[in-house]
Amino acid sequence: MEFFVTLIQVLDSTIRLATPLLLACLAGLYSERAGIFDIGLEGKMLISAFFSAAVAAVTGSVWLGLLAGIGASLVLSALHGVASITFRGNQLISGVAINFLASGLTVLIAQSWFQQGGRTPSLFGGGRFEPIEFPFAEAISGVPIIGPIYSELLSGHSILVYIAFLMVPLTWWILYRTRFGLRLRAVGENPAAVDTAGVSVVGLRFAAVAICGVLCGIAGAYLATALQAGFVKEMTAGRGFIALAALIFAKWRPWHAMWACLLFGLLQAVALRFQNIDLGGVVIPVQVMDALPYILTVVILAGFVGKAIPPRAGGEPYVKER
Repeated sequence: MEFFVTLIQVLDSTIRLATPLLLACLAGLYSERAGIFDIGLEGKMLISAFFSAAVAAVTGSVWLGLLAGIGASLVLSALHGVASITFRGNQLISGVAINFLASGLTVLIAQSWFQQGGRTPSLFGGGRFEPIEFPFAEAISGVPIIGPIYSELLSGHSILVYIAFLMVPLTWWILYRTRFGLRLRAVGENPAAVDTAGVSVVGLRFAAVAICGVLCGIAGAYLATALQAGFVKEMTAGRGFIALAALIFAKWRPWHAMWACLLFGLLQAVALRFQNIDLGGVVIPVQVMDALPYILTVVILAGFVGKAIPPRAGGEPYVKER
């Protein structure tokens, strides 16, 4: 029974830790399916985390903070779109620039506004997303197996967690069951054919970049107002790059992306739960456990980049033929 309780706790942490990865992964999926590679997911999440925490701390409203975070992420998405779509610049360099810009701006503005060493004030009450308890969760919590699964694993998460996992079937439906999704996938494979059909390649790509910005905004806001209680310097901790690795691992498919993000979340949860493990006299340092998600990222990128085939027009600016 003790093993089952521990398992539930680890899986509960897995869901919480996988949520920002899943949102960022789906954000990258929309963008890259449209042919726009975006390694600036990290920067968008970071600037969203700061502005959502800052606005929530000043106004006391977590919903205003969420809107501020999404707005800040959309601004960086617009910059990336203008650089890579309008001016046909290098998409990878644009993404790197966004990451550097967000990393510097967040600390600079945080110090200017709050004078707390690049942090925001801690969030309380209405400044944070509170857990949502399902009906009868407390009443059936004592029921063996079913009770803990319902009351602890499924119930008790913030609304952004449920939004993130609902986005998976919604993304699948949009991409594979709607005209917009068909055109979005087509513009990442053969933009010339889409243009010949009278559909705006530029418009579709900007739409994908905007969706990417919204999802990254939600991911960043979740980090600062739900998973933690405020913004701290570089709090994304490489999650944007882990999300990109999960996207490659999932081969740009929504359901596979969810399972890949849950795998990374599980490794993070295990690292937090089990530290300084003793294996018959050999102690595994906590640093090794903390590095597990990043080690898996390197392994996936090394082992799957050659096997996973990205959209054929990905990373290439479209020049309309005259």
